Amino acid sequence: MKKLIIAVVAFGFSFGNSARADEGMWLPFLIGRNYEDMKKHGLKLSQEEIYSINKSSLKDAVISFGGFCTGEIISSQSLILTNHHCGYDAIAGASTPDNNYLDNGFWAKNNAEEIPVPGLTATFMIRMEDVSSTVLKELNNSMTAAERAKKIKEVTDILVKDAVAGTNYEAFVRDFYEGNEFYLFVKETFTDIRLVGTPPQSAGKFGGDTDNWEWPRHTADFSMFRIYSGKDNKPAKFSSENVPYKPKHSLPVSIKGVKQGDYAMIMGFPGRTNRYLTSYGVEQAVSLEQPKIVDVRAKKLEIMKKYMDNDVAVRLNYSSKYAQVANYWKYFIGQTKQLKANGVADKKRAVETDFLKFAQGKAEYDNVLTDIDNAFKTTNSIVYLRVYQSEFVRQVDINSLAYMLKLSADASAKGDADRAKQLKGMAIEQAETFYKERSMDIEMETLEEVLKMYLRDIPAAQRVGLAKHLTEEGVPAFMARLRANSIFTSQERFNAFMQQYDEAVLKQDPLFILIKDLDDAYGKAMAETAVKEANEKLQRANRLFVDGVRKMQPNKKFYPNANSTMRLTYGNVLAYEPRDAVKYDFYTTIDGVMKKEDPSNPEFNVDPRMKEVWMKRDFGQYADKTTGKLVVNFLSNNDITGGNSGSPVINANGELIGTAFDGNWEAMSGDIYFEPNIQRTISLDVRYTLWLIDKVYGATNIVNEMKLVK
Repeated sequence: MKKLIIAVVAFGFSFGNSARADEGMWLPFLIGRNYEDMKKHGLKLSQEEIYSINKSSLKDAVISFGGFCTGEIISSQSLILTNHHCGYDAIAGASTPDNNYLDNGFWAKNNAEEIPVPGLTATFMIRMEDVSSTVLKELNNSMTAAERAKKIKEVTDILVKDAVAGTNYEAFVRDFYEGNEFYLFVKETFTDIRLVGTPPQSAGKFGGDTDNWEWPRHTADFSMFRIYSGKDNKPAKFSSENVPYKPKHSLPVSIKGVKQGDYAMIMGFPGRTNRYLTSYGVEQAVSLEQPKIVDVRAKKLEIMKKYMDNDVAVRLNYSSKYAQVANYWKYFIGQTKQLKANGVADKKRAVETDFLKFAQGKAEYDNVLTDIDNAFKTTNSIVYLRVYQSEFVRQVDINSLAYMLKLSADASAKGDADRAKQLKGMAIEQAETFYKERSMDIEMETLEEVLKMYLRDIPAAQRVGLAKHLTEEGVPAFMARLRANSIFTSQERFNAFMQQYDEAVLKQDPLFILIKDLDDAYGKAMAETAVKEANEKLQRANRLFVDGVRKMQPNKKFYPNANSTMRLTYGNVLAYEPRDAVKYDFYTTIDGVMKKEDPSNPEFNVDPRMKEVWMKRDFGQYADKTTGKLVVNFLSNNDITGGNSGSPVINANGELIGTAFDGNWEAMSGDIYFEPNIQRTISLDVRYTLWLIDKVYGATNIVNEMKLVK
C-alpha cells in the first residue's frame, strides 16, 4: 500500500453530527479536541504521553521513513520497525544474485553486519504549531492565485526561519482545509540509516499482487532498520564512527495479543486523501483519469514481467519498480470499482445540496459549486494529457532522465544558471543508478508501447512538434533511430556528453526532442486561457466550499485531509461483513498461510524454514493465550491511507501491538469517502513478527533489544 495523488480537488467525508471514533486523521498537537472521546473508547494514557514538546511522548517514537512511509522506534538503540514493502527498495538494492537478501532474507547478528542504505532518511517531528492567524491576516479574497501564493511564501519563509534559528532542525508550513488554515512543523532528519533485518519476500510479500488490498490476509509485511548518529546524538553523514541514535522514546512491545473491541490507535504520516472532493471530481476520476492510469500501468507491468521472469539480475533490479507500479495499478482498479459500488458521487451530491441551502443569501458563496462544476468540465479535455505527463514523461525512467535535462534547459533559458546547474547535477546522480540498474530493452519497449498509446489517445490538435506528426505506424522506425543515436540510450554517450555539455547538441537528440514536445504539449494545454481561468476559480471555490461546509455544521469536529504530516487515528479491533451472507473474523493465523501455499505460484511460496517450525507447533510465547494459535494479521477500524504503511498500531497503554500495512478491497473508495461499516486497516500482529525473527530465523539478538510486555 503506497500513496496515490489524484490531480483533483481534495475533500468530502461523511457528514453527521460528529466524526466517528474510527473516522479521522487527527493532528496530534490538537489532541485535546478528541481526548475525552478517546478515553471513552479505552485509552489509558494522558494527553502528554501522546504528544508533548516538554517531555518524551509517543510522537517521539514515530518517524517518517524515507518520506514515503512510517516507521516506529522499538528499542533504546533506535531499532526501526516498518513494512517490508517500505524497505523493499533498500532490500533489493542491497541484493545481488550471490547475496539475494530479497529472496533469502537477511539478519544482522551485530551492528557491524548492518547494511548502510544511501539516500534513506528517518525524520522525527519535533513540534507543531497553528500559525493561521499570522498568515491569514496578510491575505484577502481579492488576490489572484499568484498574488496569494507569493504572499503566503513571504510570510511562511519568515516563520520557518525563526522556528529553526540556532538549531539543526528544519521546518515547513502547510495549508489545511484548502487554504483556510496554516500549521508550522519543525522536524529533525537523520541520514545514516542501516538495514538490520528482513524476512524473505516469500513471507514479507506473501500473497503478492493477488492478495494486495484483500482480506483475509497472511502477510509478514515487515523489515527492520536502525538510525545512526554522531557521538553527540545528532544527525551526521554516514561514517564508521557513527553510533546508534539514542531516541527520546521507544515503544514497548506487547505480546498479550488483541481481541475484538480492544482499543487501537495508529500514528503516522498519511500521504494524501481527498475527503472533500466534490461529485464533479469523482465523476472525472472514475470516467477518465483512473481507467487511463490503469491502462498505462498494465502495459508497463506486462513489459517488465516478461524480462524479469527470464533473468534473476533483471528481476532484482526491477522488483521495487514493479511493486510500485503494480500497487497502484490494482489500487485504481479497486477505487474506481468501489466509488461506483458505494455510490460515492451520489453521497457527495447530497452534501452539495445541503451546502447550497446553507449558502443561500450569503454572497461570499455565490457560484462556488458552479465554478467547481465548470472547472471539471473544462479540464476533462486535458485529463489524458495529465495522465501521460505523470505516467509516461516523468515515470518511465529513461524519459525521466531526459526530462531532468529538459528542465535544466528551461532554467537556463530563463537565466537561472544556479537552478540549471543543480538540475544537471541531479541528472548525473540519477544516471548513475539508471545505467547500473535498468535494462535498456525494458526501457525501450516501454517507451515504444506507451508512445503508441499516447498517439492513439491524444488528438493531433493537442500534440506539438515531433509528436504532432508522428504516427503509430512510424513509431518502430523512430525508435530504431532513437536507440541507435540518443545520448540517453548509452552510458558512454551520456557520460561523454555531460563532460562536454552542449545544449545545441542536446536539442538535436531524438529522445530529448520527444520529451520536450510531450512536456510542451502539456504546458500549452495548462496555459490555455480557459483552463488557466478554470483552475484559478477552482482553487478559490474549493477554499470557500470547505469553509462553508465547516460553518454549516459548527458543532462538528472536522479533520483536515492527509498531506504527509503526522496524524493520529483511533478506533478498535473490529471484524466486518463485506456483503450478504459473508462475515469475516478480525484475525488470521499461520494455518491459513499453509492452506494458501502453492509451490507452483511464486506469490504463495512458503519458506521451508518457516514450515519446519510450524509443523512442530513451536510458537512459544508468541501463541495467542486464548486459542493457542499463532495470529498473523488483524483488523481495526482505524482511518489510514498510503504513507501510513509501517505505522505502529498502539494499544490503550501505549504499547505496540502491530504494524499497519494495508486497507481492504471493499473500501477502496476510502481516500475520497470514509465507509464506517466496511473500512478497515489490515495490520501485522507483532507476535508473528517476533516469532519469525526469533523462532524461525534465530535473530534473538534483535528481540533482546526490545522491551516485551507479557
